[in-house]
Amino acid sequence: MTQLFSIQFLKKIPYLIVLAWALMAFAGLFVGEGALTVQLDQLLATGDAQSWLGYDELGRPIFDRLLMGAQTSFLVAILVVIFSSILGTSIGIASGYYGGWVDRIVTKVIDVFLAFPGLLLAIALAAILGPGIENVVLALVTVGWVGYARLARAQTLSLRHREHILAARAFAVPGYLIVFRHLLPLILAPLGVEATFGIAGAVISEAGLSFLGLGVQPPDASWGNMIREGTRYLLVAPHLVWAPGLLLMLVVLGVNLLGDQWRDKLDVRSRPRQV
Repeated sequence: MTQLFSIQFLKKIPYLIVLAWALMAFAGLFVGEGALTVQLDQLLATGDAQSWLGYDELGRPIFDRLLMGAQTSFLVAILVVIFSSILGTSIGIASGYYGGWVDRIVTKVIDVFLAFPGLLLAIALAAILGPGIENVVLALVTVGWVGYARLARAQTLSLRHREHILAARAFAVPGYLIVFRHLLPLILAPLGVEATFGIAGAVISEAGLSFLGLGVQPPDASWGNMIREGTRYLLVAPHLVWAPGLLLMLVVLGVNLLGDQWRDKLDVRSRPRQV
C-alpha cells in the first residue's frame, strides 16, 4: 500500500512542478517596479523580509525577478507551441492528405530545415531579427514547426486510408470537413505529447538566447539573462546563478516527465492485455 502511494505521488510530481511554474508566471504579473529599480544600498545584500533570496548586483530583489523570469519563459513557451503546432500541423496534414507534388515539396522543405541544428538556426534568426521577446518567439516558431509537420504528416499517411475516411470520400464530403471531423481528432493525442516536449525545448531555447544576449533584454528579467549576469559574481554570490538555473532545470524536467507519462498512456503496447 505504501509503495503504491509512493508511485502515485511520484507520478503527480511533474504536474505539481508545471502548476508551480504557472503560478509563478501568474504572480509575475503583480511584481512592481521594485524588481526593475536599482538600489545602490542593497548591492548583493543578503535576504530579508522583502526578498528572502537576497538582492542582485544592482540591488534588485532576486525573488521578484525570478517571478518575472517565470512569466517570460511561460509566455514564450506557450506562444511558440501554439503557433508552431498550428503551422506545422496544417502543413503536415496537407502534405499527407493530398500527397503528390504537395507532399514532395513539403518533404524537401522539412529536410532542408532538419539539415541545420535547431538552436543554431534560432540563434542566427534572432541575430538577424534583433533582440526582443517577439523576435525570440518568431525565431523559435520558424524552427519549431518542423516536428509537428513531420508527426502530422506521418499520422495522416497512416489514417487517410481508414474505412471512415474512405466512406466520407465516397459520400463526397468536402476535404476540409474530412480533415476537421474525421482526421484531426485522431492525431490530437500524439500532437499533444509533441507539444509537451516543444514546451521544454522552447524554455531551454529562450534561456539560451537570453544568455547569449539575443533574447529578453535588461532590465526585463529572464532566467537566461539572470544566469549570464550572475556568472560575474559566481564566487561571491553563487545564488545569482543557481536560483534561476535550478528553476530552469526543474521546469524542463517536469515538462519532459509529463510528456513521458502522456506518451506511455497513449502507447497501447504498454497496456495489460485483457483476456
